Amino acid sequence: MLAKRTLEICHKALDDLKAKNIVSINIKQSSSFADFFLIASATSDRHASALADNVIDNLKKEQKMILGIEGKNNPSWVLIDCDDVIVNIMLEDTRDFYDLESLWGDPNQVFSSTYEV
Repeated sequence: MLAKRTLEICHKALDDLKAKNIVSINIKQSSSFADFFLIASATSDRHASALADNVIDNLKKEQKMILGIEGKNNPSWVLIDCDDVIVNIMLEDTRDFYDLESLWGDPNQVFSSTYEV
């Protein structure tokens, strides 16, 4: 239940700043380190940084745990580890290259632009 609330907070923070193609993937059955991946596309490095800052600010307001942040200095891919939720903010070409949806997603576990999990 806590993971779902964290997922909602992160999704809303991304949506508020117009992240593109927001997708959540339930990885609970295939991973021991998190319950969900949240993946979103940014239109530029500056947009990626702003999205990451908004996610971090909203998590802090809700007193949610942030275990780590990677990529803030090179924002083609910013990763925010929120314990049960891993947020991936990527430029579109980076996202296409790594294709996390195919690596981690089962069509029954991928949810596009929604809080439903």
